[in-house]
Order: sequence, then structure tokens, then C-alpha cells
Amino acid sequence: MIKRLVFIPLAFLFSVTVSLVATYLVAVRPMRRSWGIDPAETARTLPGDEFVPEAGITDTRGISIEAAPEAVWPWLPQMGYGRAGWYSYDRLDNKGGSATRLMPEHGTLALGDIVPTWPGGGFRVEAIDPGHSLVLYLDTELANVQADEAQAGEGDSTGNPATGNAATAANLKAAGAMGNAAMPIFKATWAFVVEPVDPTHTRLIERFRVWSPEPTLPQRAFLPMLGLGVFVMTRKQMLGLKQRAEGTVIAPAPLAQSELDTAA
Repeated sequence: MIKRLVFIPLAFLFSVTVSLVATYLVAVRPMRRSWGIDPAETARTLPGDEFVPEAGITDTRGISIEAAPEAVWPWLPQMGYGRAGWYSYDRLDNKGGSATRLMPEHGTLALGDIVPTWPGGGFRVEAIDPGHSLVLYLDTELANVQADEAQAGEGDSTGNPATGNAATAANLKAAGAMGNAAMPIFKATWAFVVEPVDPTHTRLIERFRVWSPEPTLPQRAFLPMLGLGVFVMTRKQMLGLKQRAEGTVIAPAPLAQSELDTAA
């Protein structure tokens, strides 16, 4: 009897796992690899490719925006945790709502600046061509240095205390743990390219390039989840950038008092 009771849950879990994997392979992965993609853009060399020449993973996505390039670019340099946000799912990656206006205090970037993804660090600006391209870079060594400095209390890349929604902090921690499990050693670039289509239309292209050693079997299990998470967040981000550049963004509703109390 006991064996039968144990077997049923295990069989159920196995069935659910197989179903989820099949759903991902048949439905989700093709959508992730095709959303917003122009085959010509995928094949092109873009700014930043040279920093990770032997990338094993390259994801390229694009979106057409009904606005001039000069209306699109200013939203990029101000991005970051504790800055204007990432224009994505803010409860997952920002301590407050992403900005719905341009913020002059965060409007410029220079080589070597850190664009924070959490209170203790983030991507380094590796290349920037104002008005056209922004290339961010992160690798294992830089991430470890930032983590050590944050643990030692030597600084906060946002210039602010590590405050914010407790759920956001937990989500960032979980995302970091998944990233470490999938790619404990890595080099990565995240490029944003703004290209004019005509005087009133722009193409925004994002590209991730990642190098890591040949993954172990456990790491292979985490890579699809990590890739899906990146797709979900960047898709929302690109739609958020489009809305802001086109002037169609709707400001988020004020937080309820209970949420404000939690954030405090």
C-alpha cells in the first residue's frame, strides 16, 4: 500500500514535468526565439559583439517604434535599478515603479559607469555611441568584486540605501541564484541599438551575447528557465520603451497603503 502511495505522486510529478518540458519545447521556446526578430538583424554584426567573440548564446530581439530616434534614445541611458528602472515588471527588478518621464539626473552615461541591476552592482558601460548604441558588460570577476564590496558595505552602486519592496529583493535574490546555478562562470554583453527607419519611425534592437564553459547536466536544467526569464523581462521592457517613446505610456496606479508600509 505504501509503495503504491509513493508511486502515484512520483508518477504524477514525472507526468507534470514531462508536460511542462514538452510545452516549453513545442510552444514557448519557438516564440521566445522568434518574437520581434527580423532574420536580417539576427545575422548582422552589432555593436558589442566584439567583447564576447566566442558567445555560445546569442539572443536578438527588435521592436518597431512610431517615433523618431531622438525620442527613443533618451530612455536608455537613464535605465537601472534605483534610477529610472527597467520599464519591465517592476516588482521583479526595481525598488519602485519605472519612470514614465525623462529624468535629467540620470540622463547621461560614460564608459566604465555601472548600470545597476541591484543595490550592490550591475552591468558596466563597455561602449556607448550617444543616440545610436549602448553596450553593457558583465562577467564573473566583475560580479564577484561587486558582491564582495556590497557584503563589506563599501558602497551602493545606486547611490542609495538598499531599500525597497521586500518582494523585489527576494525576486532579485532568486534570479541571482538561478543565474549562478545555470552559469557560474560567464561573460555577457547586453546591447541596445537605435536605428532610424524614416524621420518618424525607429527600430530598437536588443542583443544578449553570453559565453560560458560547456554546461554540466544540472546547469542544462537551469538554462531554459533562465532564458525564458530573460525573454519575459526583455519583451516587457521593449514594449515599455515603445510606449514611452510614443508617448502612450500610462502612469502606474498609486500603491495601496499596505504596499507602502511593506516597502518602508
